[in-house]
Amino acid sequence: MQRLVVNTTHPEFEALATAADVLRRGGIVAFPTDTLYGLAVDPRRNDAVERLFQLKGRDVSVAVPLIAANLDQALTAAKLGAREQRAAAAFWPGPLSIVAAANPGVSSNALAGGSTVAIRVPAHAIASGLARAFGFPVTATSANRSGERAADSADAVADALPEVDLLLDAGRAPGGAPSTIISFDADGPILVRAGAVPWERVLKSLE
Repeated sequence: MQRLVVNTTHPEFEALATAADVLRRGGIVAFPTDTLYGLAVDPRRNDAVERLFQLKGRDVSVAVPLIAANLDQALTAAKLGAREQRAAAAFWPGPLSIVAAANPGVSSNALAGGSTVAIRVPAHAIASGLARAFGFPVTATSANRSGERAADSADAVADALPEVDLLLDAGRAPGGAPSTIISFDADGPILVRAGAVPWERVLKSLE
């Protein structure tokens, strides 16, 4: 494992560029988000996603979420309609993931054989900077083996997942609840997973 110490609020360009190169080669990067540490791979590469699942021991029937640098980049991976973009405008950057139809090019492995993807723009300079440096949304599944406690520090990632190719070390992540996940159907918004953004706030923002 390569480990690079990165400034939380002003991440060094060289570190993000190094991480982006690792992703382009099909590698796995551990990085901090506005909640916990996550694992990034290129979601367009079946081989990278397969390796991610193997590393975590993750059930292949469970899709992986993505993060993007901004709304425009999110639209390259997901079909976000007017309602989805309204929710995004209210809560991005922040811990609200929106489930929408995936665009062609996103690995079927990342979608677990389905057609939708959960995506958000995180309120964290390293997380959003990584996606920006890479030029496409990246995966952001929690940095832990499935069933074990999610890592809230770089040391916890190093202990649990030494096979990670690169660890962007910003010390301890903020922690707290995971992102809230929502989707939409013909009748309106649906709460997929309760999390950091209260459901009542989501509903109020869409009134």
